[in-house]
Amino acid sequence: MMNSKMVKYILGWVLFFEAMFMMPSLVAALIYREQEGFALLATILLCAAAGFLLTRTKVQSKTMYAREGFVTVALCWIVLSVFGALPFVISRRIPSFIDALFEVVSGFTTTGSSILTEVESMPKCLLFWRSFTHWIGGMGVLVLVMAVLPLAGGNNMYLMKAESPGPSVGKLVPKVKRTAALLYGMYIGLSVFQLFFLLIGGMPVFDALTTMFGTAGTGGFGVKNDSMAGYSTYLQAVVTVFMILFGVNFNIYYLLLKKRWKSVLGSVEVRTYIGIILVSIILITINISGMFPSVREALHHASFQVGTIITTTGFATTDFNLWPSFSKTILVLLMFIGACAGSTGGGIKVSRIVILFKSIMKELDVIVHPHNIRKIKMDGRVVEHSVIRSVNVFMVSYILIFAVSMLLISIDNFDFTTNFTAVAATMNNIGPGLEMVGPTSNFSMFSNFSKLVLTFDMLVGRLELFPLLILFSRNTWSR
Repeated sequence: MMNSKMVKYILGWVLFFEAMFMMPSLVAALIYREQEGFALLATILLCAAAGFLLTRTKVQSKTMYAREGFVTVALCWIVLSVFGALPFVISRRIPSFIDALFEVVSGFTTTGSSILTEVESMPKCLLFWRSFTHWIGGMGVLVLVMAVLPLAGGNNMYLMKAESPGPSVGKLVPKVKRTAALLYGMYIGLSVFQLFFLLIGGMPVFDALTTMFGTAGTGGFGVKNDSMAGYSTYLQAVVTVFMILFGVNFNIYYLLLKKRWKSVLGSVEVRTYIGIILVSIILITINISGMFPSVREALHHASFQVGTIITTTGFATTDFNLWPSFSKTILVLLMFIGACAGSTGGGIKVSRIVILFKSIMKELDVIVHPHNIRKIKMDGRVVEHSVIRSVNVFMVSYILIFAVSMLLISIDNFDFTTNFTAVAATMNNIGPGLEMVGPTSNFSMFSNFSKLVLTFDMLVGRLELFPLLILFSRNTWSR
């Protein structure tokens, strides 16, 4: 039997946290004297009231298993998004609830796709909330809840596994609460470092904060209509470096703190991640060098766009939709590869790609030498069969959802490239695609039905498919 009371209890606490998360945006409304602060205040009160009612549930058992963990994570993200959209609707800045939901889900899932045609005309308090959702969703709100409150007894690892990206999630230290605290500590530390470098580069405080939120969460919401194009080369370079850093598995930073250099240097995933970035930058730089005044400028833009796409951040310094087909094809491939497992980035994840290639090589070896016994290894350790199976099931599910989503949004009758990259951009939590959803465009032209499909894709992509899909399983709700 599902522990529904515990699920409601956690939902209540998540709403309390969302009320607190909106406080900085309310402060911004007071600083800039914006009347939209009343919409934020009303939403804060609604979140607090709903949280109070849900946490009054008497929880007899705090035990949680996989089913409760996955259901809790999926429902928490849905509830966060519904309440998070209210400030835009109440203030009438985004009067359509579906549009507001699309925008906020894009924020929390760190996607960065937008329906806004004019960003700079939005009140600063709502722009702050919009960008702050990236930072909240980057590491995961339930990871923060676990770091602060011992909610689920000894079984709250299921919450972390359901919310954290990647094929396998483990504890850095014996206690899950301590692991969650360490993850957020490193996340905050990197965020503060980036903020410092942005400020010394002359970026205004408001812009620096919102840019940091978007980079740390690998989200990409900008506060300027041209995204990052209007900022200096130095500021763009800082963002490039930190996008790539936030795309690294956070376990690596823990190993660095522990001075376990051998484990860091021996990480196959990180070496593959860096290798893909370097090769992509070189190839694109060569391909686009004739489009810019110098090779140095071509290298700069190639580095930024490779960094923003593979980490699924979504910022832009130039309209890469105008680049040659070769470069655009590389970027589309990077959309699917994504960042490392255990990072704030989206996509399929480098570790899954490595495991898939190793599985192919193993099958080829078995065909040639049927009697050979070959194990798939990562970082010197044998990859368990359950992990390989989950990767294979993930890929099949991923392809099916991708195909169905493309079919559904094709009802709007846009071109194939627009539909394909729209689904790729939302399901991989990237933001911009190509053609009509390119870096200088947005998603406002889609119908409400297509926006709901793409909203689902953003959620299912951020939660790695299964936590959201499990809501549609009859066995989930059976006693």
